[in-house]
Amino acid sequence: MKPGLKPGDRASFSMRVTAGDTVPALFADRRAFLDMPDVFATAKMVGLMEWACVEQLRPYYEDGEDSLGIHVDVDHSAPTLPGQVVTVETEVEEIDGRFLWFRVVAHDGIDQIGAGRHRRAVIDSTKFNDRLELKRAKAALEG
Repeated sequence: MKPGLKPGDRASFSMRVTAGDTVPALFADRRAFLDMPDVFATAKMVGLMEWACVEQLRPYYEDGEDSLGIHVDVDHSAPTLPGQVVTVETEVEEIDGRFLWFRVVAHDGIDQIGAGRHRRAVIDSTKFNDRLELKRAKAALEG
């Protein structure tokens, strides 16, 4: 990871919620949540929080690096409708080698809809992909 990112650094990232981001759209091919309310899905909110952290971290990747989420501890405290814009505020809380903790807060312009912490690990993409290939072979899956 390139130097420069430090605890206390903040960023924000926004996205407009679409019908594909709602609870009924989750696992739609399996009809798992079709009768649920048409609001921003918790799974999508968590994904947006991760995405916001990636966007803050991305300028600091060395060539061949990426990052993966390894821990999420957030609440989802208010509903958001399709068409509303959700903004996630991120703050680097701690950097420990290749591991980073972020504080995340999401709001939709009316309510704070979620908050908590997220941890990411910076990875060497080639080494990670090599590990995946070994696992794929052990699981007898085709690449």
